Amino acid sequence: MQAVLTQQKCVETLKGESAMLASLTQAKKREMIEKAKSAIVLCLGDKVLKEVAMEATTTSIWAKLESLYMTKSLAHRQLLKQQLYSFKMVESKSISEQLTEFNKILDDLAMEVNMEDEDKTLLLLCSLPKSFEHFKDTIRYGKEGTTTLEEVQSALRTKELTKFKDLKVDEGGVGLNVARGMSEHRGKGKGKSRSKSRSKGFDKSKYKLFLCHKRGHFKKDCPDKRGQW
Repeated sequence: MQAVLTQQKCVETLKGESAMLASLTQAKKREMIEKAKSAIVLCLGDKVLKEVAMEATTTSIWAKLESLYMTKSLAHRQLLKQQLYSFKMVESKSISEQLTEFNKILDDLAMEVNMEDEDKTLLLLCSLPKSFEHFKDTIRYGKEGTTTLEEVQSALRTKELTKFKDLKVDEGGVGLNVARGMSEHRGKGKGKSRSKSRSKGFDKSKYKLFLCHKRGHFKKDCPDKRGQW
């Protein structure tokens, strides 16, 4: 809102009429004050307007707004800082998903606090799990000069993408070997299972030799006619 007053060239009204430029005439001061009041009112919603409806001057309106919302703003800013400084990435979640969470905290905090890119980068590196120690050393000492937050996030996303591709290749190889092993196993046991089923399922006692009309043997084993046919 203060930026709006600055744009309208009436931000001086927040100091109070007595503190405004002495070179301004009384009429000009009143005009500027009314302009500032209008700019403030146009930026407020109906609920907030009810809170400041009884205030007559720009300074009193501004003081009322500060008393209502500066405390909440401070608490909100402290909460966002706490979330940022305690943010820790975990291996059970995707890097991209966690970077989105990290950036959202930064975006929310940017509305109230101006942080250096170097500080943001350091906080992100400190949030990485222990398995990223080599990655952190590479970022810190592998390049001359300061590494930006954008560069670190890009490197993290590339690392995740590479890991995902390697995992897919490994899974594909394992699956192929398993399928090949199952196929070979079936091929080796196929002949044996058939021969076993044939020998096990054939009962000679149920069949009669057509030459001697006796059961339980084949032609070559017939005791009555051996050598006669």
